Amino acid sequence: MEYKDGLDMAEDPGVYPPSEDSIFLTESLDIRIGEKVLEIGTGSGIVSIQCALNGADVVCGDINPRAVALARRNAAANGVDIDVRETDVYSNIEGRFDTIVFNLPYLPVEDEGELAKAWSGGPDGLGPLPRLLEGAPEHLLPDGRVVVVVSSLMDRAGLDKTLEGYEVKVLGELPLFFERLQVLEIKPLLAHRK
Repeated sequence: MEYKDGLDMAEDPGVYPPSEDSIFLTESLDIRIGEKVLEIGTGSGIVSIQCALNGADVVCGDINPRAVALARRNAAANGVDIDVRETDVYSNIEGRFDTIVFNLPYLPVEDEGELAKAWSGGPDGLGPLPRLLEGAPEHLLPDGRVVVVVSSLMDRAGLDKTLEGYEVKVLGELPLFFERLQVLEIKPLLAHRK
């Protein structure tokens, strides 16, 4: 399947395909040449590939081994060199990055199965966001940021509580017929930095 900017993206029925949220995330990101980017939950690799095409040095990972294989295949098909790893959030990640990106599993459902991990954020929709933020200071360069997609379907009080103590900026909003998506830039305040 061909996407914006002529990207050639293969799909796998066992991997979350590039969707409105993936495209919205890539369009909301401002990536500089030479920026060190880590993408968690890469799926097909579309966000990481776009970052690499914009000149970033990219490491990405996914908990789903089929997604890891697909992201590698898509990176090669689009002529970019990306370090793709199998990882559960930071379990197989070392180093520090300017930007950590995650198109979170944000739907407030408890679906089971490998593919469901791509959208099932548990009863509150927060999914791995608390773990992502907790580990971010160890993986961010000074003035680094975390960029995530969130949904109006998430438990807003839980989201607000999770984001307490962080500097948060809305990079973009996308109304869909049953929800509103936002791309958030989150920076740890001094108390969270390591």
